[in-house]
Amino acid sequence: MKKIILMTAACICLQTIRAQVNDPNQVAKDAATNHANNDMDNAANKGVDKAEQSIGNLFKKKNKDKKQETTNTNNQATGKNANQTNTQDTNSAPAASIKTYQNYDFVPGDKILFEDNFADEQDGEFPSHWKLQSGQAVINKLNNEQAFFLTEGNYVKVSPRMKNMENYLPENFTIEFDFYATEGSYTPGILFKTSETGDRYIFFGKEVSTSYFPNNLSATYPGDQDNFVGKWHHAAVIKTGNQIKCYEDQFRVLVMPDCEDCKVTTLDMGGIGSINDPIILKNFRLAEGGNMNMIGKKFTDAKIITHGINFDIDKATIRPESMGTLNMIVQILKDNPDVKFEIDGHTDNSGTASHNLTLSQQRSDAVKLQLLNMGVDAARLSSKGFGDTKPIADNNTPEGKANNRRVEFVRQ
Repeated sequence: MKKIILMTAACICLQTIRAQVNDPNQVAKDAATNHANNDMDNAANKGVDKAEQSIGNLFKKKNKDKKQETTNTNNQATGKNANQTNTQDTNSAPAASIKTYQNYDFVPGDKILFEDNFADEQDGEFPSHWKLQSGQAVINKLNNEQAFFLTEGNYVKVSPRMKNMENYLPENFTIEFDFYATEGSYTPGILFKTSETGDRYIFFGKEVSTSYFPNNLSATYPGDQDNFVGKWHHAAVIKTGNQIKCYEDQFRVLVMPDCEDCKVTTLDMGGIGSINDPIILKNFRLAEGGNMNMIGKKFTDAKIITHGINFDIDKATIRPESMGTLNMIVQILKDNPDVKFEIDGHTDNSGTASHNLTLSQQRSDAVKLQLLNMGVDAARLSSKGFGDTKPIADNNTPEGKANNRRVEFVRQ
């Protein structure tokens, strides 16, 4: 009789757990729940003693606050250490579409200095291309994608590993990254260092704000505030001379038109980190240049090399933030009705040569199709994939690979 009661209790607890796993703000919910479910099923099959132990653990977990699901108890249940979390969010809001970015005007720099999508990093480890300055951080998965979780510190600070760790920011540069917003997490920030007058901060969230600049500014995110959490957002910054523009998703949110004393030298990414509500980042990129202004000018160049047309990893799906570069190309074609382009796709040397050749052709075809959808005459465009056969940088370095992944518009 005791066994029957315990097994019934096990089933009830199991149903309770499964009913709780749809909250997108529960960090580590899927991994912890899967392990708990397996433990419960095994306990029910293996007898009274193990069932009692499992039920006891489950009731402890049930009585915890939802935000405590990344504490040591659950880390033990998932086989992780105390500094490791694992968010599996299956109910996040749908990703932004190309259409929502139709008026986007951000164009990234034409030379990539650093890029990391974390795809090749080991889950549960600190990423190899970053340096921990303070706090704690770890690679983990969100929706089965690798991401950078800043889990502890006020402020937690991480910095890209550059060949020269001092004074690597050029006068003109662009920064891009994606961040995942949860209900309790603090906003991510770019923490700039200066040579003489202290740090400068730019924070992204429902409000974009600057701190410790000569002119501290703020502006409200103009998108859907009610559905801001539970989804990825794209952040971007252009610094050109003394002007700084800040973008969030498809919007230009904040402009600092005359930033005196804004000579910045290096940067960290960070903010207030928490194990329960970490700052979550991916797809970080730093590039030299930016704001390529060819609109209204007579186009005489042999080709345009772009790094602003981005794709999902190992796919030909164009990411929405590519619309800034695509809008620029469309405007050039409008301003120069005699110009025709061959769209050339290029990859780095990861993967086989045949795969890269196929992928580059698919990507150049996708760009052509998108430009046709934007009203460009098909007679003015052709497409060709070159795979990894025409590198412009060293494929033995991460930044070299990033520069080799590109789309070129070659004048015909």
